[in-house]
Amino acid sequence: MGTGQHKDDSKYLESAAEDLRVITGQKPAVRTAKKAIAVFKLRSGAPVGLMVTLRGKRMQDFFEKLINIVLPRLRDFHGVSRKSFDGSGNYSLGIEEHTVFPEIDPNKVGKIKGLEVTIVTTAGDDKEGLELLEKLGMPFEKEVHKNIKTLKH
Repeated sequence: MGTGQHKDDSKYLESAAEDLRVITGQKPAVRTAKKAIAVFKLRSGAPVGLMVTLRGKRMQDFFEKLINIVLPRLRDFHGVSRKSFDGSGNYSLGIEEHTVFPEIDPNKVGKIKGLEVTIVTTAGDDKEGLELLEKLGMPFEKEVHKNIKTLKH
């Protein structure tokens, strides 16, 4: 979860950390800037994000919740993109509103936060990763065949 826009707001960082903890069931680690970037008024060492690595049962529970509850709750959801693989079989997915998670009460949210979910697989390439995630139930968007021939009248 990126928090760079609110780097000077400690309450936002605490709120984001608590939301991420509730969603994942694990305390997030604070990620800091590696370099200072004057254009963004960013100092080296300033907090810019939060990260959680899930393994074992927590990972399985989170994945089940993601594909069965969270993704179907998204507005105009027609499946996740097949193009979000990184070349090594790992898949990344952005979620614009953290309020789609059932643990978050939308009435108690001050600011809506977005988050990125990366699913690291044991697959060697994107094709294997796609096959693995499809077998695990990931709802990919339907492929549109571009080879459809049009009839001429």
